[in-house]
Amino acid sequence: MNTSLAVAPLSLSLSLSVLDHRNCIFRMTTSHLNGHVAGEGSGGGGGGGAGDEELRGGQQHREMAVDCPGELGSRMLPLRRSAQLERIRQHQEDLRRRREEEGRQLDLNASLRLRKLSQNPHIGIDNPTFLEDACIPQQPVLSSQYTHVPLELEELLLSLKQVRSCLSDQQSQNDIELVLALLNKSDFQSALKIHNAVATSMHRPSPPYPHTSQALQLAMEVIHADLTFSAFQLSFNSLTLLGSLLLAHDSIAESEMEPEPQPAQGETLTQWGGETVKIVRIEKARDIPLGATVRNEMDSVVISRIVRGGAAERSGLLSEGDEILEINGIEIRGKDVNQVFDILADMHGLLTFVLIPSNHSKPPPVKETVIHVKAHFDYDPSDDPYVPCRELGLSFQKGDILHIISQSDPNWWQAYRDGDEDNQPLAGLVPGKSFQQQREAMKQTIEEDKEPEKPGKLWCAKKNKRKRKKLLYNTHRNDDLDNEEILTYEEMALYHQPANRKRPIALIGPTSCGQGELRQRLLSNQPERFAGAVPHTTRSRREGELSGRDYHFVSRQTFEAELAAGKLIESGEFEKNLYGTSTDSVRQVINTGKICVLCLHTQALKVLRSSDLKPYIIFIAPPSQERLRALLAKENKNPKPEELRDIIEKAREMEQTCGHLFDAVIVNTDQDKAYNELLRLINKLDTEPQWVPCSWLR
Repeated sequence: MNTSLAVAPLSLSLSLSVLDHRNCIFRMTTSHLNGHVAGEGSGGGGGGGAGDEELRGGQQHREMAVDCPGELGSRMLPLRRSAQLERIRQHQEDLRRRREEEGRQLDLNASLRLRKLSQNPHIGIDNPTFLEDACIPQQPVLSSQYTHVPLELEELLLSLKQVRSCLSDQQSQNDIELVLALLNKSDFQSALKIHNAVATSMHRPSPPYPHTSQALQLAMEVIHADLTFSAFQLSFNSLTLLGSLLLAHDSIAESEMEPEPQPAQGETLTQWGGETVKIVRIEKARDIPLGATVRNEMDSVVISRIVRGGAAERSGLLSEGDEILEINGIEIRGKDVNQVFDILADMHGLLTFVLIPSNHSKPPPVKETVIHVKAHFDYDPSDDPYVPCRELGLSFQKGDILHIISQSDPNWWQAYRDGDEDNQPLAGLVPGKSFQQQREAMKQTIEEDKEPEKPGKLWCAKKNKRKRKKLLYNTHRNDDLDNEEILTYEEMALYHQPANRKRPIALIGPTSCGQGELRQRLLSNQPERFAGAVPHTTRSRREGELSGRDYHFVSRQTFEAELAAGKLIESGEFEKNLYGTSTDSVRQVINTGKICVLCLHTQALKVLRSSDLKPYIIFIAPPSQERLRALLAKENKNPKPEELRDIIEKAREMEQTCGHLFDAVIVNTDQDKAYNELLRLINKLDTEPQWVPCSWLR
């Protein structure tokens, strides 16, 4: 009895292995009918992977250059799979295989002995049972995953007897007898039934997918539709039990039929092959760009810049310096930036990035203060060879207001142009202040070196010329124009003038452009609203003149003292008498509640802007040469063609040197239209806040 018990496990294993070999032959036959033989573990997966790669490689994307670091497309790198990425893919494949192995049901193919037999078909003993089964036509099945052949006891006994008849040695026959004795035991037969029941159940889809979550409602409708059936064939207790059963079914089915939740946006850090990999999920809408620029570093694709307003910046999950390995399962390593943009062109929804985090420590998030500046130069990114991404470059003109939202890169700020925030989803790149100053200084140096020297001209003469140009703008009170020879930006703030303190209006323009006529028209038509500043003079008072009404009569010593103190906006000498307009005269008009209107030269803007008067400067520009001739003809003036050209050229020079100081420009094509436009601009000061230099409000 002890010997029987000791041999029983081995005999049982042999018996199951025999039937397992039979199942193995059936499955291999099915595979050949389907046109292929699946290898152990990875045969099917390898083919599918190759197909996926071929499909991905054949995808065509439309060309879309959203972010363009450096010279886009200047370098095409060969496609090469890195060892690091290979380790990640191998780990993913191992995990997939492991899950398949864990999910695989009890399968007798695990028999090591029969696997060796299948690998060496010429070694071993032919089983006539298998030969008989080979003649039976097998029906092809869809998948071996859901195929299970129950172990029948009669077939097992018959197989053992046929094997015993083929054995020649006595020891093997004794082993078969022990196995037969074991199979005839009632305990083994019960265990075999349990095995068949469990195996059959495990090969079915589990749990079964519900067809409806309203089984109770449907059952009640059927019962109430046939009153005879409900009255005579179902008792009250049966109805109660059936209703409870169906109610439980519906509650379970409702939870089973709910759609699987999508993975949420976020990031996960994972160790893959000794490397730390960051898996980032970002939700990207169709109308919101990703907002990230990339660059190539050898065969790596690295995030170069995070642009404000994009999905990357809003999520806060991508960082500058991160290397991109995959996007939604598509390998990125080894691709050129052109290819990366093409891949991302039509992607939206949940994007999954596999990244190698940057080695640089990520600084804590700091909420940057938005700075508003007025541009003092024109900028076109298409003509700028230094812009890191031409598609993100923001063009602007002199006088435009820019909202600087990021100065993390001191050379290239991120900004919005005033009024374009709604139409401009991503921030644009503009040159930083110091960077612009440096390259403009370098440009001026190169241009000066290229200037041809006249015969007999000494090098020192060129230096003196620069000195004289610098001294030309040297006054007692300097503004930004003087402090920095190269104009870049001026920080601005919104200002709404008080009702009892109106901003003075300064009309600037070359002679014969009509600014004097416009000023006089304002003073004549609305004297209760507009007034002129009373000038200062050193000449003697004439008969009928009143000090403080016609002039402020002062001594030459007093006049020169005020000029030295910077209190005179403009000054001049006529017939050995000094004339000028002081800031105190303008302030007296403002204190009366009226608007002071001035006609000034461009040199007067320095003192006016450095005061606390907060002037509103309007440039009166001339029209075309023919239109200007017609306007002057109405005033009984007949200028020569060269005089007209001088006026237009003078206006161009004034706009070139001082255009950044103008708040508005009026082209005087018609006196009435220019007057109405002037009134509109002045009225707007009462209703809308205006941009003024921040230094005025400190």
